[in-house]
Amino acid sequence: MKIAFHGAAQTVTGSKHLITLKNGKKLLLDCGMYQGLGDQTDRLNRDFGFISSEVDVMILSHAHIDHSGLIPKLVNEGFRGKIFCSPATKDLTNILLMDSAEIQESDMRFLEKKRQGASSELQRPLYTIEDAKLAMTLFETREYGEWFDVIEGVQASFTDAGHIIGSQCVHLRIREDGKETHITFSGDLGRYRDVILRSPEVFPQADYIIMESTYGNSLHEDVRDTPEVLLEWINKVCVERKGKLIFPAFSVGRTQEILYALNQLEAQRVLPKIPFYVDSPLSIEATDVVKRFPQYFNRQIQHVLKNDDDPFSFPGLTYIKSVDESKALNFKNGPMVIISASGMADAGRVKHHISNNIENSRNAIVMTGYCEPHSLGGRLLAGAREVGIFGIDHQVNAEIGQVRSMSAHGDYEDMSQWLACQDPQQVKQLFLVHGEPEVQLDFKQRLIKKGFRDVLIPERHFEIGLT
Repeated sequence: MKIAFHGAAQTVTGSKHLITLKNGKKLLLDCGMYQGLGDQTDRLNRDFGFISSEVDVMILSHAHIDHSGLIPKLVNEGFRGKIFCSPATKDLTNILLMDSAEIQESDMRFLEKKRQGASSELQRPLYTIEDAKLAMTLFETREYGEWFDVIEGVQASFTDAGHIIGSQCVHLRIREDGKETHITFSGDLGRYRDVILRSPEVFPQADYIIMESTYGNSLHEDVRDTPEVLLEWINKVCVERKGKLIFPAFSVGRTQEILYALNQLEAQRVLPKIPFYVDSPLSIEATDVVKRFPQYFNRQIQHVLKNDDDPFSFPGLTYIKSVDESKALNFKNGPMVIISASGMADAGRVKHHISNNIENSRNAIVMTGYCEPHSLGGRLLAGAREVGIFGIDHQVNAEIGQVRSMSAHGDYEDMSQWLACQDPQQVKQLFLVHGEPEVQLDFKQRLIKKGFRDVLIPERHFEIGLT
């Protein structure tokens, strides 16, 4: 058999890994969208590097768009196989793909209107709402811990990855020529001692491991410090300076973590009495999905649920749904906290809020997760003093910050702990994906010291035979 790495290869987004069996059958692990790569992004998203109609089956590790976002394009180009994932992943993917398709169609209508009859050819959307709807009919769900048939000669099972609700590591048993090969795909790994989710689970011995490496050379701050750090920002910006505090936050995972931390502060009666807004219809839908799967919560939040039936809400919190309500926030004076997507600040309503507030020194924009270097969030974190937003240059006078304890990705200690259940001598090859090259090189050296003999960092479209 062979495996080819068509995305998240020496970059953090666009996860796609294609396994081709000796009988010609093809199994795709993830079908993610590239994000935050500037002018390259659209071009990368239009070139899979393989023929969609030749893929027989797909397994999705979790719902984030950089892992699921091109599934409708895959379907539009002829894929009609089953897509396996967990029940929560299916529900979250549904709302994320519909939102992505709506944004693309809306952007196209805007560009067509702006063109007003000009002859230049428009780039079509990657896919439509109808493509997304058709894609969702192909999903089949499986629970953690059960082995199931994928295609002839291939079985799979899931273990909890602890990254977001419903995220899973994928384990494959592939039988060819009377021999069984075990392949594990980490998806995205969460953190041990997460404030909401269970820790990543142990998994069977693998012959080959495909592993994410986003924070392969970093140690996170303690997740238990998050409420305290948020409170410091709120007091400094909103209480002392009477400014607006903007948190760009991913709709799935990060927004719920912020809300839970603020709920804790409210329970301790230390949260200032100022307005808090979640300005993202997608975040509202995602929070509703998260609430439907409390069985994935850890023991701590299970205990909280005994006394608080909604740990993601508190007095003073308002959910903003309509565009008009969102625009109205720009005309409200006085201190407030705005939590809005996207997490890299490269799209969505948060980009408008940043545009309207970045030149006021009373305000602050605080990132809550990973930002691609080319994204708006990445440029702000790098210290840019001027940024272009919607074609207008803005002076960066607002304070820029980051909450480092809020990553949903494990650091190198978390990832090492996930691997601790494996005998390194039995792992023939370990492939590092979903990371920046310099980070992967550091993590590779760490893994070699732990006894993993053959650690590869594949480039995009790199293909290798597995023995």
